[in-house]
Amino acid sequence: MKKLLVSVISLIFLFTIVSCSDEENPKFRIFNEGTTKANIQVQTSGGNTININDVEPGEKTAYQSAAEGNIIVKVVIQNATISPTITFFAAKDIRYTIIILAGTIPSLRVEHD
Repeated sequence: MKKLLVSVISLIFLFTIVSCSDEENPKFRIFNEGTTKANIQVQTSGGNTININDVEPGEKTAYQSAAEGNIIVKVVIQNATISPTITFFAAKDIRYTIIILAGTIPSLRVEHD
């Protein structure tokens, strides 16, 4: 009986530790390496849309939090006819930087820290 009680208490302790994990939602920011201002629309897997407007060339935005899952990023660049889009999977506890690349054809790249 005593062994059973110790086993049950041990299991409860283990479940408590696992349920109290400190996993954070993924975070992302924008880095505009382009030569003109950009507006960004980020669709998260949680169904939210985050708009970040007027990101100047050379500017990095503050980190934004999102739900874990697929993230779709669409960028509208001032005076450009092409609006690049990128999709990536954002995992918990990882920070991402979405980079707007300079060039004749605008494009995006995602890096994680």
